[in-house]
Amino acid sequence: MANGGPVEHGYPHLETVRAAVTALYRRLSYDTIHQFTSSVVPADVAFCDTDDLHLGVQRVARELVRHFRLPQARMIVAFRAMEHAANVELTAGPEYFVELNDRFRTHRRDIGAALAHEIMHVYLHRVGLSFPGTRDNEILTDTATTYLGAGWLLLDAYREDAASSQKLGYLTPEEFGYVLAKRSLVFGEDPSVWFTSAQAYTAYGRGLERARHDGRQPPLTAAGWAGRRRYARDRRQARDRPSVAAPDSPYSFVPEAPGALRVTFACPTCHQRIRVPVRGRVRARCALCRTVLECDT
Repeated sequence: MANGGPVEHGYPHLETVRAAVTALYRRLSYDTIHQFTSSVVPADVAFCDTDDLHLGVQRVARELVRHFRLPQARMIVAFRAMEHAANVELTAGPEYFVELNDRFRTHRRDIGAALAHEIMHVYLHRVGLSFPGTRDNEILTDTATTYLGAGWLLLDAYREDAASSQKLGYLTPEEFGYVLAKRSLVFGEDPSVWFTSAQAYTAYGRGLERARHDGRQPPLTAAGWAGRRRYARDRRQARDRPSVAAPDSPYSFVPEAPGALRVTFACPTCHQRIRVPVRGRVRARCALCRTVLECDT
């Protein structure tokens, strides 16, 4: 939790975020992910200053448990002074003890965001999905919270001006915007209408442009002129002498038979690697997320 300190920006965790999206599709399946077509709406987690603190916290926790389809999980929420925003004790259940930072006693509008992250820890614990290392596992949790419909709360908790700042979660604001945009492109949902933070709206716009950029990389037909020209050059070179692709290249060529090539690239939806023959116009279907991709190989 950044509370008055500097807020990191940009995409320093992008590769881990993409790996997290792939891991979600692999562990949960396409059908399970598409059970989360609707996000948590503001009315379900609204918390005003006149609400009873503890009753209100339990109400918001129940709504998030319902959203994540954890009917056999009960959250016991308490407050204490701590460095981080919140903490959850992962046990066999069905009761889970969640601690929230004391600052949320007076910053109640962000309680839903803090609880969403901790309840996602419970969800991932129950389905047996984790990444090695605390940092990567927390990035996985932020990504899953966002992709499954509650992460807009975490981005909306981001506020920054010349005198103060606040941000929850391990992802940067732009990375939260990126994952939200990935979700939006799949489910046709516009989360920006729920933002109360102007900075969150800006971060979502930047993340949306980055997410759209994923779908404009060759060999996809939506790639721009410069990308298509670079792809044609790399394809010629690969036919003459197969070589290792540049580290930043979104695609690579693999010899298949004398005079034949395959090109591999990441699905713009789930980032699973796809391999198709190099033979002009090809329609590919990602086996993981079922996205149909128009390619010009």
